Amino acid sequence: MQLEEAFEQYLIDLSVNHGFSKNTEAAYQSDLKQYKAYLIQLGINDTTQVTYKHIEGFMQVQEKTKHDKTIIRMAASIRSFHKYISFLKDEDDPSINLEVHDSYQILPIYCTKQEIERLMTSFHDAVPEEFLYHTILETIYACGLRISEAVSLTINRVDLSSSKIRVKGKGEKERIIPIPSASLPLLKKYYEEVRPNFLKSPSSLFFITKRGKKVTPQSIEKLMQQKCIALQFTKHITPHKLRHSYATHMLQGGADLRTIQEILGHSDIHTTEIYTHIQNEQITNTYKKYHPGEYDPDIETEMIQPLSGYRKKKENKIACNTKEHSNV
Repeated sequence: MQLEEAFEQYLIDLSVNHGFSKNTEAAYQSDLKQYKAYLIQLGINDTTQVTYKHIEGFMQVQEKTKHDKTIIRMAASIRSFHKYISFLKDEDDPSINLEVHDSYQILPIYCTKQEIERLMTSFHDAVPEEFLYHTILETIYACGLRISEAVSLTINRVDLSSSKIRVKGKGEKERIIPIPSASLPLLKKYYEEVRPNFLKSPSSLFFITKRGKKVTPQSIEKLMQQKCIALQFTKHITPHKLRHSYATHMLQGGADLRTIQEILGHSDIHTTEIYTHIQNEQITNTYKKYHPGEYDPDIETEMIQPLSGYRKKKENKIACNTKEHSNV
């Protein structure tokens, strides 16, 4: 199949049938545009001419300048493209043996519960616009939402009477999320007292600015940057990090992975499993800090003495028992 035609047909199929988010679709398009340019540069103009060595060569070039996660996604987009063409035209799939493994795993940055508390109490709720952004960040954290999901919430998807919200996530998938009882008064006050004053014309959006417009993700990210500076947070905290914090705190509280997966809207449980690595790291750090075998040499005497004291008492007790038995 002609290369140009193959890419055109696949991109149409990608848009119509794959159910990817707009960002993922755009990323796949970008990946394949670079891949097509590489093949054309090699003088390839038909998909039957592509071999595994061509794909391998392209991936090796990309590995020099791109991050691991980007390389993994590029491999996925190339495999998806060739699988589609192979099925469509009954051609051999040159990407069938293409595998890229993540060399390391970056653990998500998250806030402690104390940091969340500091962030949420830093707003001046008497100022309507501050109350708005306080409510948005509370909703993102309390319900584990993506920033795009929060700003796109509509009134008919927020049921304050039953304390639930219906979220349309990636791939247009819907999920129902309970609103925690501690967060409910904030949302009710926003909806009943703040939002009506912002409303300039009818709007189905739940969150609107003081001008009655849609809240942009950029405005929330800018606010978070300002808050990080004002509160002197050493971490780079973004709205998405609040979602990471939600998942981490849920896991620490005893929630199972499947429940967290459902609430976050992850299609694959492996995506959710990243949060277990955070918990495992915490367990390791706690072990190193408190286990008697993992002591600091500077406080060796401090730690060993109680143990030796215990042994001495035990030895004395055994000696006494032995003496008593010998007298019987």
